[in-house]
Amino acid sequence: MDEQVIYGRNAVTEALRAGSAIDTVYVQRGAGGLGKLIAMAKEAGAVVKDCSADKLDELSGGGKHGGVAAIAAAAEYAALEDILAVSEARGTPPFIIIADEIQDPHNLGAIIRTAEAAGADGVIIPKRRSAGLTATVFKTSAGAASWVKVARVSNLAETIRLLKTKGIWVYGAEADGEPFYEADLTGGAALVIGSEGSGLGRLVRESCDKILSIDMYGKINSLNASVSAGILMYEIVRARRGKL
Repeated sequence: MDEQVIYGRNAVTEALRAGSAIDTVYVQRGAGGLGKLIAMAKEAGAVVKDCSADKLDELSGGGKHGGVAAIAAAAEYAALEDILAVSEARGTPPFIIIADEIQDPHNLGAIIRTAEAAGADGVIIPKRRSAGLTATVFKTSAGAASWVKVARVSNLAETIRLLKTKGIWVYGAEADGEPFYEADLTGGAALVIGSEGSGLGRLVRESCDKILSIDMYGKINSLNASVSAGILMYEIVRARRGKL
């Protein structure tokens, strides 16, 4: 499944007016007359990125782009309230996955796939410095992005603080945390998985209630982000089975 690219000022404007799900809008640096289009994109929840003309030429395949192109989202984004409503409807403690700046679409797709399989209520991602619900993510998720709710928020640290006010414990995954099997994961839980290169952001880490680690016994000292997410998600499932 290739990414669906919409290019040209009129085409992108009409897609936004029609309410099409747009993940990202690329705008050429210095291009004029795009203020209204940019405002529409932001109102629609799309990420707006400045870029070079070369980037737009690449996206449009050399077509006439007029300084703007958009990547269509492969699935609709949910609101945070939609995710919180899942556990309420199920009558179970909340179980939420937070992906902190996971930029590799294959990793994000794999995390969404495992989250759906593990019965998570939803996945939260940031608007900036993160892969979105592109076709690559959708394909890697094996279609799970159609079933598990994915919300995109402006500020992860603020979102975490909001979750904590609702009685949800927030667990970050880092190498220097306490062993995951020593934590009580039976209540409402949000699991935060950090980016592939730098792990959890400072403010996100400081917002977590507890940092969990996975023991490493070989010569490699880290795991792929989606693999770590899978191990910890199913530890939460295991811990909660006798409590639900």
